[in-house]
Amino acid sequence: MKASALALGTRGGWSRLGRARLAGLGLLALVVFALPLLFPGNYFVTVVGVSVGFHVILAVSLNLLVGYAGQISLGHAAFFGMGAYASGILTTQYGWSPWLALSAGLFAVFLVASLLARPVLKLRGHYLAMATLGFGIIVHIVLVQAVGVTGGPDGLSGIPGLSLLGWQVATDQDWYWVVAVAMLAVIALSLNVVDSRAGRALRAVHGAELAAQMMGIDSARTKSQVFVLSAVLSSFAGSLFAHQQSFISPDSFSFYVSIELLTMVVLGGMASTFGAVFGAAALTVLRATLVVFHDYEMLVLGAVLMTVMIFLPQGLFVGLAQLFRHALARHRSPEVTGDGAA
Repeated sequence: MKASALALGTRGGWSRLGRARLAGLGLLALVVFALPLLFPGNYFVTVVGVSVGFHVILAVSLNLLVGYAGQISLGHAAFFGMGAYASGILTTQYGWSPWLALSAGLFAVFLVASLLARPVLKLRGHYLAMATLGFGIIVHIVLVQAVGVTGGPDGLSGIPGLSLLGWQVATDQDWYWVVAVAMLAVIALSLNVVDSRAGRALRAVHGAELAAQMMGIDSARTKSQVFVLSAVLSSFAGSLFAHQQSFISPDSFSFYVSIELLTMVVLGGMASTFGAVFGAAALTVLRATLVVFHDYEMLVLGAVLMTVMIFLPQGLFVGLAQLFRHALARHRSPEVTGDGAA
């Protein structure tokens, strides 16, 4: 019965939840568009804001796979890198337009992810983690060793920027707006998927895969679809990243990047789109502010992450939201006094 309720839900309940998420998206959009207007030309808003946007896209896409479907992936950075290098190679070496190269990268990643999904997602737990880790390492080795195509460890430079209807995206401020719109579009897509029939199937598979199969849900197909969607969204972020940076190297898509993305998802709160947004933004801003500690930056970052996980194991966003709801409930409930007070 629990699995049935998880998979199907009630129409009214989901609509209320959908309205709440829509309000959250609207509030986030208001903040994103207000920041550069309130702080024009501010380095922290534009440059760090662009980095936050990329990390949010990646964390939200990974959260669909890890948080909602319950499938651990340690190779997410590989798809990020494939999208970036597809755009970089096709534009610099073959003269393709940036938008055509971006589309080709999406299609290539779609094919690769589709071929990988079925065999890889038959694995579970640490076996799945090792398989995705192996895929990420293979991609990273190819990027390093294929010097004639990728530039090897020295990277690939001279990647052209984007243009939109004659508008050349050149300055940090321009890129802020482009990445902000892309980020909000990915968040909206994620929320739509989560509230859809497919999203309810994902949660059912995550909660009790055998029960979900008995209810008629094709768990293999459901997991494959979210794996492919997550990979394609990562490729999209990679292509934007390549055109924004004009230079890419294998170090930007290593195993450590996959670990960092997974940390963002866990830090914000698993199975929460806004939790992934919050975790990505918090960790990116935290790393940008901790540069003042120089050699002790990673030490301080590790201490902060440990503290959060100890006191808020559900994640920052989810944990703080629960604390707020509990405090609000206690405030609204009448005080009980007398000998029988508990």
